[in-house]
Amino acid sequence: MLQSRAQHEYLWQPQPAAAEYIRDCVDRVCARNKDIERWRRTLPAETGTRLIDWIDQLVVPNHPTADVELVRVGYEFVPEPAADDHVTTWQHHEAMLPAVRIVGDAARHGHAPYQLYLKVDSVEDFLVTHSLESVATIDGPAGAPWRQARVADNEQAELWIVERHGWPGYVGPDVLPERIDLAAKHLSGFRARQRLDGAKGFAVSAELIESAVSDLGQDWTCALFFRCERDYWQSRNSAARVQFERQNRVGMGWANHDHHTYRCSREHFYRLIGQLERMGFFCRERFYAGDEAGWGAQVLDHPNCNITVFADVDLFAEEVSGDFSHYPLSPRESLGTVGLWCALHGESFLAAGMHHLECQFDFNAIREQLAKDGIKTMAPFTDFEYLKQAFTEGERWTVKSDRVAGLVVSNKIDRAQAETFRSRGAIGSHLEILQRDDGYKGFNQTGISDIIARTDPRRQ
Repeated sequence: MLQSRAQHEYLWQPQPAAAEYIRDCVDRVCARNKDIERWRRTLPAETGTRLIDWIDQLVVPNHPTADVELVRVGYEFVPEPAADDHVTTWQHHEAMLPAVRIVGDAARHGHAPYQLYLKVDSVEDFLVTHSLESVATIDGPAGAPWRQARVADNEQAELWIVERHGWPGYVGPDVLPERIDLAAKHLSGFRARQRLDGAKGFAVSAELIESAVSDLGQDWTCALFFRCERDYWQSRNSAARVQFERQNRVGMGWANHDHHTYRCSREHFYRLIGQLERMGFFCRERFYAGDEAGWGAQVLDHPNCNITVFADVDLFAEEVSGDFSHYPLSPRESLGTVGLWCALHGESFLAAGMHHLECQFDFNAIREQLAKDGIKTMAPFTDFEYLKQAFTEGERWTVKSDRVAGLVVSNKIDRAQAETFRSRGAIGSHLEILQRDDGYKGFNQTGISDIIARTDPRRQ
């Protein structure tokens, strides 16, 4: 995995050859099955998303040069203990692209059908939405960490849906009913989590996470925890509720999520990172946009849950060379954008909830569609050929009077700003719209710095 990389090695580049390979495979699948082609047209029209952004894996029939083609575009063979002798799995570690699996004997070229697997939050919800529950068979018991079902097929191409809760494999695990019951218990515990302020809140979450990891392991725990995090964020963001309803009308849920963003105070940043690492995350690249920007970030990935976290914190030049993610940061007289947001609303990991969830979309289509539903988007802060990003206009939250008073007393804000926050509240959360192309896996530091500045509560 990428965990052993040095910071300077996280220099992500577009992977156009690999992306073209995936597009060609999708074209071949759609040409062979009209139901899959219909889905390729339906998703942009109904949800503002693209078929390619929902793909979990592609299964392609073997032929004499199948593996050579994958190596040429940067895919690597990944050993899979549960696979049979005629299936090989390939992943591209430098790109955000689906896995490719080659099935069948190369000597029998073209015999096996293509298979396209789409990610969904719930296989059962998808089947009910499309009135398929009586005709499709679900592999995997209810509540398990992996389930799948075939929803359209002919001799040449099949469409499958798959839901994952921390299970990275392609053959489902044997799960005892007792463990499924434990998962339901911990899911309920995460949903009811007391989001207390400060160290007490982190202590509560640490206890819940530790108990779940002990019973379920890191992967399953992580998936359940972030399912609840998305639900909590959505309950506090109207743009999220509108878009979730649109995606759920076709049975997909939030399975197109790209990354989850937390804002954290300097005091508790190391606690946030520690709890994420306890669930199995590893630290990826770090960001620092300069002393004037006043912020830094740690990107974390979970190797088995397809979850990325972008963790923001007020940061200063002399702290960049140190390990600011794992040791307490000293108090500062002034507050930057991130610190002020936390002072007004609380920690993202606790009462405030995530600052934003970023999902993958057709960039132009989703902005036009949301506008028709009364959801405005801010000006894009990234507009590259391979990466486009924009926030919806922020959800304005009421600010507790004692928080405002404390900031005035400590000279963190002036009286005019205090009056604005009391009377009008302050910007809280967003839905972030993103389009990735050419498998680009990174972020735009300059653009992020711009949008952080534009979302400073003092500028609203």
